[in-house]
Amino acid sequence: MKLEDANLKKNEKLNMEFNKNEDAMKMMLSDLRRVSEQVRLGGGKKAIEKHKARGKMTARERIEQLLDKNKPTVEVGEFAGYGMYESEGGCPSGGVVVQLGYIKGRLCIVVANDATVKAGAWFPITAKKNLRAQEIAIENHIPIIYLVDSAGAYLPMQDEVFPDKENFGRIFYNNSILSSMGIPQIAAIMGSCVAGGAYLPILSDEALIVEGTGSVFLAGSYLVKSAIGEDVDNELLGGASTHCEISGVTDYKMKDDAQCLKTIRDLVDKLGHNAKAGFDRIDAVPPNENPADIYGIIPENITSQYSTHEIIKRLVDNSEWVEYKEEYGKSIVCVYARIDGWAVGIVANQRKVVKSKKGEMQFGGVIYSDSADKAARFIMNCNQKKIPLVFLQDVTGFMVGSRSEHGGIIKDGAKMVSAVSNSVVPKFTIVIGNSYGAGNYAMCGKAYGPRLIYAWPSSRIAVMGGDQAAKTLLQIQVSALKKKGEEIHPDTEKKLLDDIRARYFKTLDPKYAAARLWTDGIIDPVDTRKVISMGIEAANHAPITKQFNVGIIQT
Repeated sequence: MKLEDANLKKNEKLNMEFNKNEDAMKMMLSDLRRVSEQVRLGGGKKAIEKHKARGKMTARERIEQLLDKNKPTVEVGEFAGYGMYESEGGCPSGGVVVQLGYIKGRLCIVVANDATVKAGAWFPITAKKNLRAQEIAIENHIPIIYLVDSAGAYLPMQDEVFPDKENFGRIFYNNSILSSMGIPQIAAIMGSCVAGGAYLPILSDEALIVEGTGSVFLAGSYLVKSAIGEDVDNELLGGASTHCEISGVTDYKMKDDAQCLKTIRDLVDKLGHNAKAGFDRIDAVPPNENPADIYGIIPENITSQYSTHEIIKRLVDNSEWVEYKEEYGKSIVCVYARIDGWAVGIVANQRKVVKSKKGEMQFGGVIYSDSADKAARFIMNCNQKKIPLVFLQDVTGFMVGSRSEHGGIIKDGAKMVSAVSNSVVPKFTIVIGNSYGAGNYAMCGKAYGPRLIYAWPSSRIAVMGGDQAAKTLLQIQVSALKKKGEEIHPDTEKKLLDDIRARYFKTLDPKYAAARLWTDGIIDPVDTRKVISMGIEAANHAPITKQFNVGIIQT
């Protein structure tokens, strides 16, 4: 066969693979948009109509009117609660909408209760999502705006939302911490605000209340009647006139939602400015390579190979970078680059099988001793030079076997984990493929404090891969049955494996992770630059006050 013919056939095969991958990614994105449209309806069309009949905007309409037009936004926790609480009728978006966006040019985080979902009642995931929003405000020193419209704790699940450290009460604790840090908090009481929930707006710096719809009190009229026998309606008990004219609890009386939102914009417009962290930024340049090509590069089969460099080309400015230790530890790629003008250090798993100088093969997605050592050193360098870190996760774990153990893989892995844990520059994680076991930790999974963590539709988060896990669980189950004296027919064993696989693979769906806030959401790969850029801009509001110290494990 002529060389030209061989190259032609190779290119045809590559094009077919690209098109197949692209179709698969577009199908996943289409499914994601379908679910997103469903989630954005909150409690459903009838609940929305009933809500608007009271003269109120929906949570998403309020946020849209509050934020600057024609400016980027990033939603946090859109899929929170998805597929959870089905016996309770569901809790779309956790019953609260959270968005990063701009108000009068100032980057803020907005938290809006969705009263179309169980009257804005708090489920366990609602508390977790509110705490995540406050965590983002605390870490990045950015203003937080609360648009309150909630009936309080969801009583059938009160034991799961009330007393623990990560439950309802922690929100008021964080209110106090935010205040002590000088981070602006503005609350708008645009609906019910009852019992413990009454503390959230009043612990904020300023509170607005909407006439006719807004109310705030420790106990509503029914409870007051049963507790002390007093007859009083909710408006007199805790409406706008009561709190703006008699108690002085609230600061601004607003005639409707529109005036309330305009006033918040005016208040944010007058906020002062604090010192910045000093992360480097120049004028942004788009990538030379089309970001949409990522659709065709990420394989439909998540065990297949691809070149991580081809992904990086489509994420960084001008498709340019400087690679650190290019010929060493090849199963992790470390580069200095820019994303939307911001200087970044990127740590990315290499899914392509590579060969070292010694001729040793390194399997894609696996972290070897030399790769862990390289990544740890690179992370230290970024901390030394005040460069934010971006982790691109597609990792199946650390290399196992006698050779790796004898080579000290545990020690080298621990060095990398230690460097990630002690990093003081902001970290951002994008889960683009696999995220398994200790690899999730070393590549800055949720437990390691990324300022933002988002996933692509191709992502999978678990202790181990689906097939390995299913076979392991099958062995355990079959062994237990045999101990009971049961004979396992091959057909029975196959059915057991199929059942285990179905259950396990359900947990690998990226929506499963996003529902539980293991990630902040699932994004279209072409939106990755926007997410990272807004994340670094937010982080730049918080000067670094800690010294990077790696601890004894690095010695």
